[in-house]
Amino acid sequence: MKSAPPQDTSAIRAAFDAFLREAREPALLEPGEELLPLTGDNHTLEIRGSRLTLQAWDRTRNITRRVTAIAANTPARLELTVERFARREGQLFLLDLSKRSGAEMGRRSGRLVFRERFRLFLRRQFPEWKLAEISAEADLEHSLSPAFPRAFIKHGQRAWAAIACPPGAAAGAVLSFGLIWLDYLRRREQRVALEGLAVYVPAGEERTAALRMLCLDPQSARFELFTYDHQDLIRAADIRDYGNLDTRLDPCRRPAPNTTHAWPGIANQIANLPGVERIPKHDGRISLRVRGIEFAELNGSDLIFGLADRRAAREHHLPEIARLAEELDRARSVGADPASLLYRQFPEAWLESLARAEIETLDATLRTDPVYGQVPAFAAGERGVLDLLAVDRTGRLTVIELKASADLHLPLQALDYWIRVKWHLDRQEFSANGYFPGIELRPDPPRLLLISPSLDFHPSTETILSFFAPQIEVERIGLAVEWRKGLHVMFRLAGAQSPQ
Repeated sequence: MKSAPPQDTSAIRAAFDAFLREAREPALLEPGEELLPLTGDNHTLEIRGSRLTLQAWDRTRNITRRVTAIAANTPARLELTVERFARREGQLFLLDLSKRSGAEMGRRSGRLVFRERFRLFLRRQFPEWKLAEISAEADLEHSLSPAFPRAFIKHGQRAWAAIACPPGAAAGAVLSFGLIWLDYLRRREQRVALEGLAVYVPAGEERTAALRMLCLDPQSARFELFTYDHQDLIRAADIRDYGNLDTRLDPCRRPAPNTTHAWPGIANQIANLPGVERIPKHDGRISLRVRGIEFAELNGSDLIFGLADRRAAREHHLPEIARLAEELDRARSVGADPASLLYRQFPEAWLESLARAEIETLDATLRTDPVYGQVPAFAAGERGVLDLLAVDRTGRLTVIELKASADLHLPLQALDYWIRVKWHLDRQEFSANGYFPGIELRPDPPRLLLISPSLDFHPSTETILSFFAPQIEVERIGLAVEWRKGLHVMFRLAGAQSPQ
């Protein structure tokens, strides 16, 4: 195809300069290459003879292209027609990563670049296998993410699924999508024996995937974990080497007697306001909440209060604290405006509040007391789910995971907590640290309850649970849609069982 004649160089340069002036986060993108952020001193655009030449560089690259035309110009993207080696025409893009469309184009380009790295990983490790498919595109119908490139490799009648986590992505999420991909290929490719799943993660970020793989059923598939570094050196990771956990179980202290019986001063009045819940914490403090939102905390005779900022309470603060509790009670009541911020905030905390109050509705075998919040503690911060740890009347521990909205990662996030609970149980650390006083805990692996509104279990939940090892006893409990009015169980499903 004949290329278009070059445009006026001064017009191209004016458009180039104008884009850079307006762009808050400019970057240069050549399809198939990594993004090159532009600063004031790592690029030039100048006339060499009759040619307008763009040069940009960083520590590892130097790009030189003759710019012949502007193909498109928007606030987020300036598309340039360039002349490459041997007078071949190509495209070059100036992007403003601070704008949504520019950032999305940059991300998609990055995904395609890593897809090609992933292709090389597989060719090196499986040189005699056929790479039948490789993709970094979204497949919403089958819950496959574009963030993790996936592949299908074959050797005669044998086949494997493979998936990779690019640098900077959430390495803990890759296994969920890998299991979904494996299941999808098994249903699609029924003429081959799809033996297992190979997972690639950046070196140093393999622990979560390894611990989760240890809890998968080896009879359901083979699971192999590999790491890669910045030089694309691939190493096999032995998942059995990751048995030691980064977890802690803090000692459990009971609240001081004067906070459980004779509430001192204003604390006594606040704790008896309508809607206020008194939740003991494992460190001896008492949380004062309204349907899951903590507005005050009692530590001995000391009381602090507030939502975002906490202050020490004095006698004259009583009216202010009472108004705060009353406002929470009004905003988080069943008849409140569902569009209000306080109503919509922290739905898992509201669900936890109901689960504590109606735990026998969830499972009639569970003791109503004690029920602990997230212990053992996680060092990684917010996980998107809330955990409760209870015990049944036979002394068996039960992990309860609460999620108020659909979450593809719920099964494996719940497994993370189950792994840590079992770790401390195997070492008899719960009783030694003061948890479940007077109760003899059974050594059996904990049960795992997944609690969510019945319509909000992600469609992939059953698929992921089908790969769990048999010793992990999982039950899904689906609640009525209007769970804020009270917990009503709509179904109970064991493991990967499908609702009728």
